[in-house]
Amino acid sequence: MAAPTREDAELMLQVLQWAASIGMKEAGAAVMAEDFDPESAEPSDDAVSTVLAVGEVIGALVKHQLLNRELVEDIIWVSGSWARVGPAALKVRVEAGEPRLYENFEALAKAS
Repeated sequence: MAAPTREDAELMLQVLQWAASIGMKEAGAAVMAEDFDPESAEPSDDAVSTVLAVGEVIGALVKHQLLNRELVEDIIWVSGSWARVGPAALKVRVEAGEPRLYENFEALAKAS
């Protein structure tokens, strides 16, 4: 994979600013808390849905080679985040009957 570019860095900072504006700092803290249970987490929970949304956007940008994977992985613990909210994503896939929901986040996590 090519080294990250200044453009990658600028886009990553924009994504991080957007994520902060929708409460990612608080959501990340909530899903990483010791008392958070990934198996009972619900996709409708604000913290879970925020982490899923941010992960899916980043995953889609990486998938389409608009954002450098190595840069993302240097900044975000993708596999750890997916481990916490992935069970909720799998639940919502079944409930919605849509297997593609959060597939980009999952793929990014599995590649990490």
